[in-house]
Amino acid sequence: MKDSIPDPVEVKPTRKTADFSIALGGPFYRILRRIHLSGDSLKLLRQRVIVLSLVAWLPLLLLSALEGHALGGSVSVPFLTDLEAHARFLLVLPLLIIAELVVHRRMHTVVRQFLERKLIPEDAITRFEDATASANRLRNSTLAELLLIAFVYGVGILVIWRHYMALDVATWYAVPSAEGTTKLSFTGMWYGFVSLPLFQFLLCRWYYRLFIWTRFIWQVSRIQLSLVPTHPDRVGGLGFLAMTADALIVLAIAHGAMLAGTLASKIFFLGTTLPGHMAEIVGMVIFVQFLILGPLLVFMPQLIAAKWKGIIDYGGLYARNVRELDTRWLRGGAYAADPLACINEIQTLADLDAGYQIVKGMNYMPFSWRVMLFLAVATISPLLPLLLTMMPLEELLLKIFSVLF
Repeated sequence: MKDSIPDPVEVKPTRKTADFSIALGGPFYRILRRIHLSGDSLKLLRQRVIVLSLVAWLPLLLLSALEGHALGGSVSVPFLTDLEAHARFLLVLPLLIIAELVVHRRMHTVVRQFLERKLIPEDAITRFEDATASANRLRNSTLAELLLIAFVYGVGILVIWRHYMALDVATWYAVPSAEGTTKLSFTGMWYGFVSLPLFQFLLCRWYYRLFIWTRFIWQVSRIQLSLVPTHPDRVGGLGFLAMTADALIVLAIAHGAMLAGTLASKIFFLGTTLPGHMAEIVGMVIFVQFLILGPLLVFMPQLIAAKWKGIIDYGGLYARNVRELDTRWLRGGAYAADPLACINEIQTLADLDAGYQIVKGMNYMPFSWRVMLFLAVATISPLLPLLLTMMPLEELLLKIFSVLF
């Protein structure tokens, strides 16, 4: 006789699942550990933030001061007034580092829920573990990070920054030459070959990690999950996936701060206005939504199938019970003999109806509009100080108070 299938209650997260993390690992992480800027589970966060931020920002301050471009001089954009550079290295870069610890602590909890909530069938646990192990291998890939470095220098610096992002005026990092082109100063050398590549590497490294997460989620979605249509979260038990937004909230704020720095430079030095950049703001909000919540849409086919199967199954169950009650108690005359039992059965029907309404109300996406709003607010929050470029602080506060009170 074949071995009996173990009780699903006994299924527990495995060691592979417990070790899952898209943030803890990789060659750069190992280098930071070797130079004592990181410990187990991404400890030493304060030291890591301070050292990496100062490596990117402090030499720029010192070199620009030596060249006379820190606060004035012959350039249109001195270093100390370049809000984009300060936002990038003193705000966004620390946020990218802080996000690692936040994601490491929260994301593996999300992954464990697939097993703790018995969503993975017994015969598919091996596939789930293989997907986890594959994600960890990609995270630890040396080749991947070498390719990221090559991309940063080959495309991010030589192409994107030099031709599309650098300001078209004399700045603390570049001045016009006699040939009509811009020439990097000594400060610009450090900026273009150390500070900016470090920032872009950390940013691209995050995109690579999100690719790993997306790939993992897609592999899990290929497993036929044990969804429960009557689950009160109205997504068959996948409601915990909305916690992804909480795990990646710091990354959303970092993208908003990155945009705020860029717009601040354009507003103060190129004479643009905040309303004139509305398309960029909306685009960033949409991009962050797609980046964080987009991968979860791979579960839509299973949610749609679970909802319609649930409507048929629970609708049939409800119909059978209604017909039996109608036949026995009303048409059969049993109510006069035992009215209390009839009332109990009606209560049972009410419970069945509540379950059926939950099934009918199932959502096709494992996150709500509130989660999307939460991410949108987090993304645009760093842009709020730029409202002061449109009106004085006193006038802005009066408008806010007039709306609230």
